Amino acid sequence: MNLSFFDQFTSPCLLGIPLILISMLFPALLLPSPKNRWISNRLSTLQTQLIHLLTKQLMLPLNKKGHKWAPIFTSLLMLLLLTNLLGLLPYTFTPTTQLSMNMALAFPLWLATLLTGLRNQPSISLGHLLPEGTPTPLIPALILIETTSLLIRPLALGVRLTANLTAGHLLIQLISTATITLLHIMPSISILTASVLMLLTLLEVAVAMIQAYVFVLLLSLYLQENI
Repeated sequence: MNLSFFDQFTSPCLLGIPLILISMLFPALLLPSPKNRWISNRLSTLQTQLIHLLTKQLMLPLNKKGHKWAPIFTSLLMLLLLTNLLGLLPYTFTPTTQLSMNMALAFPLWLATLLTGLRNQPSISLGHLLPEGTPTPLIPALILIETTSLLIRPLALGVRLTANLTAGHLLIQLISTATITLLHIMPSISILTASVLMLLTLLEVAVAMIQAYVFVLLLSLYLQENI
């Protein structure tokens, strides 16, 4: 029974070929491509306004030097947002529940922000490892602690996204299993668990959107420290 609960996080395969790449590319098919017309349809207009609002919100902490990262952050946000939301549909697979994928997104972008700071302003970037006014005996310990906290950032990004989505999917499956099991035994309790399942589904939709936004927002804050 416990093994079947975690089967939903196993990457599906067809003839021995993993289908995770197709599940990652599918959200992009849902976004309407812009057309060479003066007047677009409502869906394209809504999409443009939403992307503009999200990009503006992400670029608030950054100066003009960081605005060149806007296409990367906006594309990553839309990918995570659509992937997380599509994973809530029945009989679907959520790629962002895989720690390997989240680390593959978090580590290169975190490393890029770090290398940007070391290239443009090395003294300021290295100065974050030692707070100003630190007593001399505490300097080695603080440098070690700050270096560890710096290196653990990509792991925290990947684990946070994986843990939140995995926990939500497990709770939904557990409560839905209890609802179906209790339907013939205790119908009243089954109705109660079904109502809890509906509320949990709404909560998971909010978590899917918030976690995608938090993932990209933290990357923008890391970039703010290095520009």
